[in-house]
Amino acid sequence: MRSSRLVAALLLLVGSGSAVAQPAAPPTRRPITHEDVWLMKRLGAPVLSPDGAWAVVSVTAPAYDEKDQVSDLWLVPTGSGGPPRALTATRTGESGAAWSPDGRRLAFSARREGDEAAQIYVLDMGGGEAQRVTSLSAGARSPQWSPDGRTLLFVSDVYPGARDEAANSAAAAERKARKWNARVYDGFPIRDWDRWLDDRRPSLFVQAAEPGAPARDLLAGSSLVAGPGFGGSLGSGSENITARWTPDGSGVVFVATANRHAAAHSQVVHSLWLVAVAGGEPTRLTPDEASYSAPEFSRDGRQLFAAMEPASGRVYNASRLVRVGWPAPAPPRIVTSGFDGSVGTFRVSPDGRTVYFTAEDAGLERLYAVPAAGGAALEVGRLDRGTLSGLAVGGAPSPVLVAIWESAVEPPEVVRIEAGTGARTRLTQFNAERTAALDLAAVEHFWFTSRRGARIHNMIVRPPGFDPARKYPLFSVIHGGPHSMWRDQFVVRWNYHLLAAPGYVVLLTNYTGSTGFGEPFAQAIQGDPLEGPGLEINEAVEDAIRRYPFIDATRLAAGGASYGGHLANWLAVTTTRFRCLVSHAGLFDLKSQWATSDTIFSRERTMGGPAWEGGAGWRDQSPFYRAANLGTPILVTVGERDFRVPLNNALEFWSVLQRTRVPSRLIVFPDENHWILKGENSRFFYQEVHAWLSRHLGAGDPGPSSSGAAGAAREPASHPVGLGPGW
Repeated sequence: MRSSRLVAALLLLVGSGSAVAQPAAPPTRRPITHEDVWLMKRLGAPVLSPDGAWAVVSVTAPAYDEKDQVSDLWLVPTGSGGPPRALTATRTGESGAAWSPDGRRLAFSARREGDEAAQIYVLDMGGGEAQRVTSLSAGARSPQWSPDGRTLLFVSDVYPGARDEAANSAAAAERKARKWNARVYDGFPIRDWDRWLDDRRPSLFVQAAEPGAPARDLLAGSSLVAGPGFGGSLGSGSENITARWTPDGSGVVFVATANRHAAAHSQVVHSLWLVAVAGGEPTRLTPDEASYSAPEFSRDGRQLFAAMEPASGRVYNASRLVRVGWPAPAPPRIVTSGFDGSVGTFRVSPDGRTVYFTAEDAGLERLYAVPAAGGAALEVGRLDRGTLSGLAVGGAPSPVLVAIWESAVEPPEVVRIEAGTGARTRLTQFNAERTAALDLAAVEHFWFTSRRGARIHNMIVRPPGFDPARKYPLFSVIHGGPHSMWRDQFVVRWNYHLLAAPGYVVLLTNYTGSTGFGEPFAQAIQGDPLEGPGLEINEAVEDAIRRYPFIDATRLAAGGASYGGHLANWLAVTTTRFRCLVSHAGLFDLKSQWATSDTIFSRERTMGGPAWEGGAGWRDQSPFYRAANLGTPILVTVGERDFRVPLNNALEFWSVLQRTRVPSRLIVFPDENHWILKGENSRFFYQEVHAWLSRHLGAGDPGPSSSGAAGAAREPASHPVGLGPGW
């Protein structure tokens, strides 16, 4: 609990007065533009102070020119503490914010003027500038305070054999001075999304929370690190180790793998490990073959929880909440044994009796509570729209719950949630003014039963200025993954309303393989990667036409990215229903995608074995071998730096399209990866997708141009970019 003096100082820092009121809606609302989507503030997960009175959240103000983008930490009162206020004001952003146990200081990672790499900074919440604490050549990230508030734990990258900063710095200098330039590998993996991997690995460091104090590598010299398969979790362009101090501060529990080098032929397993603060050989706490993540101690230090994915040999396994034996070793016990969903973010209540977690469910992401000892998981209140993510729990004795809430028509904001009722109180209004001016129809949910007997969930989005007496073209947009889900959520890369803006009805189908509908539904795609989902996409279009008389059954299009791109290519060779298609980051031959992607074992597992063993699916469900059926005009796009669905897949498809003389257009983004992340590239992509749809479907009801004036068919719209691993 913080002192009254500190609370007073914080109140002075954030000012006084009530929360910003929702702006009054203008008399008429306008269609959404690319600027609206791109320039909406983007929020990170809130981090609660120990007493639950304050939340720190990263807020990014995007810009079309990256050098003009601003990202800062904001302080948000969870009660009656005045409006939110910026804590930092720098060009570069901050990440990994962590409160000290007494709530007086905030640690975070940032790369500021003079830093060659991001370092750990500490900000005194009573006032003053943040001080840089670390000075490692490889930088530092993901800070965690020790229970006594004197020491910081963080992650940095280390070259093989380097046991201290001097050795690591010397290794970096030696690599930089080499006259030859080559990448050399002895095992898998070699790439991750859009970067080539090198021989550095993440490690855990501790250092006194003072500028200039020496940092010490906890894992240096251990056989775990020396093994060929050691590593952290890959993804999103970085490799990291999730770690937590033990309650008594004598050790650190962390997540790491010891078999990453086997990724080409078996499942990589991430285990929980314990290392003493004094260093030494880590002890593996979870010796089974399941994968664990997100370790979390109860506040009293008597319980250790984690998320666990079992090793079932299936293509997908839902995440379970487990309690790990602590402090005495004991086999992990599933806390959510009766829950059919997949556990997302979870947090332990201050009294240690309840665990709160989020989970996907039929286009929404709900909040649940389960007894820490195990039992029935029950929803907290009842969420009727939108998604909750970035959950944080703190305070005492009553729990304070905050999260990010958003829907397809309301961009992300921080909310406080009542633990008993689920009632939400909005704590921020970063995007309210811009959103109030837009004509955005709420998503509508509907279900149908497929010919195979599966219950299929869908959402539909109507265009701006909707007139039920008119007929509108339909654009069926296919999500990536496949183990993801179309959600009632405000998205940037596949914004539903921006797709609909010129006058299209947008259909979003959660085909077999999607998450949020139980584990068996997601697993059912195994051995049937394209045909089954493709049939359901077609059936969804048929059902939507029957349900909604305003859909013009003669003007249909479909498209997607990543796995959605795979399915778009499958539709190109299996149906003539659509007037045109859009494919971003899509495969055309299953074997080519398997052989060139940065991940391969999951594909082999899906197909029941490697392609050379002659499994029928490798050929029967590969669009390449049905190329004679091509005829539907298709827009093909790809990021040149995409290693998940590499460029060769698009080029292979493009060659066949040109050989068969199918009307087509190829767009390659040289500086993009699996997703289109740069503002002007995104704007161009939306323009191209809208132009393609208009060319083949006819203009719908053209929305405004990028500047807001009435526009032609080539104005901004939406594009498919993969939502998930991309298979």
